[in-house]
Amino acid sequence: MVSYLLEKMGYGVSELELSKTNHQSRDGGIDGVIRQDKLGFDKIYIQAKRWDLNTAVGRPELQKFYGALPNGTVHGLFITTARFSDDAIEYAQSRNNIVLVDGIRLAKLMIEHNVGVSVETQYVVKRLDSDFFRDE
Repeated sequence: MVSYLLEKMGYGVSELELSKTNHQSRDGGIDGVIRQDKLGFDKIYIQAKRWDLNTAVGRPELQKFYGALPNGTVHGLFITTARFSDDAIEYAQSRNNIVLVDGIRLAKLMIEHNVGVSVETQYVVKRLDSDFFRDE
């Protein structure tokens, strides 16, 4: 789902890359790698965790992720369905190359990019077309 969302957001994820997942670690390593754009510049390393909304991802989880990133990594993306603790947010900000997406932001991105949602109702708002009534 995360790879599909990122593709919808315009990142360079091909069908082949969607099926590539690094299974080195399921508890703190790299879950996947995508490209920054469709031309293939810069890799973005991803860690995705599906946790209960009442759970906070703490600093140790981010440290594991950061430790698994290859040297010289420009971008890391840590996504969770839960939230991040204050110390985790502080840690990510101090690294300058890790972006955090919590459950609320993930849901908003899914809605914005039509991933996992469907339109239930649409409304059409009309206004008077003054050009139609113009005297000539």
